[in-house]
Amino acid sequence: MSRKPNPELIDNDNPEWTADDFANATPFAQLPASLRKTLSSRARGPQKAPTKEALTVRYSPEVLARFKASGPGWQTRMDAALKDWLQTHDPRDIA
Repeated sequence: MSRKPNPELIDNDNPEWTADDFANATPFAQLPASLRKTLSSRARGPQKAPTKEALTVRYSPEVLARFKASGPGWQTRMDAALKDWLQTHDPRDIA
């Protein structure tokens, strides 16, 4: 089944590789040592001041549906909504 690409995601300056592109590519192990070292050292370092913590949490389908329906950035908005709620509520008061 062939799907049509989303025209908004097509990047004419960086087209999708063809079979010929893959066939002509040089494997990383065959690059000069100096280039391999440069490319290998280009990793993102740790956050200087982590502002958020990753965890696993479960929400009701209704809550997730409402936030996801608000579009991209829904997790940031959910965080903001919880912060706003905490301004006037104490989580220990919920039974």
